[in-house]
Amino acid sequence: MKPADRIEFFRRLRELNPHPTTELEYTSPFELLAAVLLSAQATDVGVNKATRKLFPVANTPAGILALGEAGLKGYINTIGLYNAKAANLIATCRILVEQHGGEVPRDRESLEALPGVGRKTANVVLNTAFGEPTIAVDTHIFRVSNRTGLAPGKTVDAVEQKLLKVVPAEFKLDTHHWLILHGRYVCKARKPLCGACPVRDLCHFKDKTDAKV
Repeated sequence: MKPADRIEFFRRLRELNPHPTTELEYTSPFELLAAVLLSAQATDVGVNKATRKLFPVANTPAGILALGEAGLKGYINTIGLYNAKAANLIATCRILVEQHGGEVPRDRESLEALPGVGRKTANVVLNTAFGEPTIAVDTHIFRVSNRTGLAPGKTVDAVEQKLLKVVPAEFKLDTHHWLILHGRYVCKARKPLCGACPVRDLCHFKDKTDAKV
């Protein structure tokens, strides 16, 4: 995709959604970290249903630790892989209390040292909670970047590095949310809604559909 087309691509997405954000529900950096950790291979809708019950009871590292692993599972057992996620969240909370004063660290190295937190989760927290211009690449963003020609790459890391290189600075802070929402609701995996796509004419996808819904 040409640089001028990338600018127009994001200009249109910004016009439609000037202030995009995550669909995960949270009120603090820790709630966001916990929600993202729980969201692996799960839907945001499913995570939100669980955290609406969990967070009023325990929404701090100390609060989660007080529940214990068994108690935590009672709140998140509707989420896939909840056993492993409960163990990781408890371990993460212990590190936050013992090493970070119960606060979520604002640097990548410390975030990625937390159990269950990889580069993607760290990027989401840095971007959404702390306003860093990072770009977390999930399956939606990987697909959109390759399908449209925006930032093609064979791996998630390659796409992330390409996006960081080619996305104009004025759009970088919100790129993650624009692309994930576009992939989730328009540029779908099996049946993309090309007929309703605001960037259709800029897209390099050869097998465009006429579907609008």
